[in-house]
Amino acid sequence: MSDRNPFFVTPEWLEERLGQPGLKIVDGSWYLPAQKRDARKEYDSGHIPGAVFFDHDKVVDPDSDLPHTLPSPGIFAKFAGAMGIAADDTIVVYDGPGVFTAPRVWWMFRVMGARKVFILEGGGDGWKAAGRRVTAEPTKIAPNVFDAKFDASRVASLTDMRKIVESGSAEIADARPGGRFTGADPEPRAGMRSGHMPGAHSVPASSLAKDGRLLSAEALKEKFESAGVDLAKPVVTSCGSGVTAAVLTLALETLGHKENRLYDGSWSEWGGRSDTPVETGSD
Repeated sequence: MSDRNPFFVTPEWLEERLGQPGLKIVDGSWYLPAQKRDARKEYDSGHIPGAVFFDHDKVVDPDSDLPHTLPSPGIFAKFAGAMGIAADDTIVVYDGPGVFTAPRVWWMFRVMGARKVFILEGGGDGWKAAGRRVTAEPTKIAPNVFDAKFDASRVASLTDMRKIVESGSAEIADARPGGRFTGADPEPRAGMRSGHMPGAHSVPASSLAKDGRLLSAEALKEKFESAGVDLAKPVVTSCGSGVTAAVLTLALETLGHKENRLYDGSWSEWGGRSDTPVETGSD
């Protein structure tokens, strides 16, 4: 485990336990087009031994027209079981940079009932840079049964967000880059408005990690507070499509902040509609 954060494991910890029964490793990498990286190709060319690939574009609600929508517990359970994962396994998730999309997979497994879910410090890039073993051999998967116990209280809907924006009953922390939050930069999805929800605070996910590791609890607290987030209140995290919002959720959990939810529709839903209020400029 990691001395820095209870939700992380160190590369040394993982390397010592490779192949142990009940340990499941998940490559949760996914990249934006601008990053010019192919997550699946990288996994196929060399992954941590025993790792399975989590496809963010497939483990979704098939009936939603929004990207990366959280699937129903039944659909998630089928995907997890097909990956050989049970809810009582020790699950270690990683992505390339370390703290980019792995937190989304960490959050999804936890919201679906798994409790022993961790993130690899330094990510896959750090693992490879240190010369640790990777393999291109396909991981042999024995199908499993994932007993999903969905915690709906950790997910915010569009209806919830309308009420929060109107009442100010919770803080909204937006993980997108600052330019997209203020409206100075366009959204990467065509036809979507730029800006932010009224009352939201800009907490870019990229500002909460360094060298593939989440910042210290003290530094995380300062980031939220300097952004204007009142940590004494409930907090809802948001981003472009619900992926990097989980970085903020991870940071809040690290601080012991339990009254938080993730807005799964995020800006793809809010900014893609014509009947939701949008503000530009700084918060």
